[in-house]
Amino acid sequence: MIGSVVIVIFGATGDLARHKLIPALFSLYKHGELGEQFFIVGFSRRDITDQAYGESLAEELQFATDPKWASFAKKLYYQQGLFDLQEGYDALIKRLNGFDEQLGACITRLFYLATPPDHYESILNFLHSTKLSEGCGQGSSKWTRIAIEKPFGKDLETAKHLDAKLAQIFEEKQIFRVDHYLGKETVQNMIAFRFANSVFESVWNNQHIDHVQITWAEKEGIGKRGRFFDGVGMLRDVMQNHLMQLMATVTMESPKSFEKESVRNVRANAIKAIRSLTPKEITTHVVRGQYNGYLSEKDVKEGSQTETFVAMKLFVDSERFANVPFYLRAGKTLEKEKMEIAIVFAKNRNVLFHEHGYPDFGNILTIRVQPDEGIRLRMIAKKPGTSLALEPVDMEFSYEQSFGSGGTDAYEKVLRDIMVGDQMLFNRSDELESSWQLISDILKSWEQQASETLLLYEKGSWGPQEAFGLIEKDGRKWL
Repeated sequence: MIGSVVIVIFGATGDLARHKLIPALFSLYKHGELGEQFFIVGFSRRDITDQAYGESLAEELQFATDPKWASFAKKLYYQQGLFDLQEGYDALIKRLNGFDEQLGACITRLFYLATPPDHYESILNFLHSTKLSEGCGQGSSKWTRIAIEKPFGKDLETAKHLDAKLAQIFEEKQIFRVDHYLGKETVQNMIAFRFANSVFESVWNNQHIDHVQITWAEKEGIGKRGRFFDGVGMLRDVMQNHLMQLMATVTMESPKSFEKESVRNVRANAIKAIRSLTPKEITTHVVRGQYNGYLSEKDVKEGSQTETFVAMKLFVDSERFANVPFYLRAGKTLEKEKMEIAIVFAKNRNVLFHEHGYPDFGNILTIRVQPDEGIRLRMIAKKPGTSLALEPVDMEFSYEQSFGSGGTDAYEKVLRDIMVGDQMLFNRSDELESSWQLISDILKSWEQQASETLLLYEKGSWGPQEAFGLIEKDGRKWL
């Protein structure tokens, strides 16, 4: 059960807070999962009142007509302050102490850093120097928690620096490194799907799997996120975290139990087993692109070399997946919205079937992360008729159709787990270090030959043509 809690959201007027965190908290409230004693404090530079903050959220999110919004809005507060000046933190202390006095007890404090990463260090420094990180003084590890959004650093060295800073202020059990994709129902279901169904676990290896494809495709461009995205790029924003985590759900071994450290151990081992690329392999196994028109987007620097598309070929150094290639791609302004994992099984080698029109692909297990979360299994069947002809057919499972719901929103799951102190779906520092090692090697190579490796592609396409060559030179093709 969630006890009394005060949630302080740094960056309260930003897109993440307004469109993800507040809606998720409101949904938890409507389902009775926040309890009676909770307070939500938005912290940002804009000078507005508590009431104006709540009204702006109601208008933007169209919550004003919801019968439960009025009572929820009474729990919303706003604290004006600059992340790099102490005055706002001093005022925040007085407000939080007031909540403690109101309830006559120490309230657990959750500090959620929903800001661009360049503000993290300033916020952490002031949380430490003002002793906000210690709660109301009855034991730091019991009364405070810190949540930090990805990207966790900009490369291996900055990630290590940020982790060292966190370790100076908080204990590991207080730190929640957020990758909301781990909170998605489909990603969570991968563990149950793999290890509860022996029919799949028995063929989940290099004897039966030909290759794996992971696709993260967005139809939209960067929109209003130019200030954040430019200089970060798809490699840091998506590949280092979301796609590495999706890859780990495919390759990790069975945990000994569903205790948090058991699951995090096998996930960390899976990411560590992803083979680093040599300098030569970076030039042959990685494709980077930028959509035509990116340089005209708002808040994008002139001549920016920031990539909006990345495709790469990776291998995993484990007995189970030895020599199985993983093809990953992530991009903006692509043909359609699609985030999925495709396990492509080896084709049936029986020559009898190949004489009767065996399809290009044999069995494919597709895990759709979004949209329409679910699982699809492609099989080969005989077409009706007097002659023998083969054709692929699909068996579908949809969360919406089977359970009447797409499942709990990822941020609802993330926030609830933080409030109850469950770290299972949150990154551990060793996971991040392993993924950043791989990504930092690629970043260093790009810095040395930036203009030579950045390829233009058209909006509405599937990225640069070289991304097709990446997989087709191996005799395979993107699904």
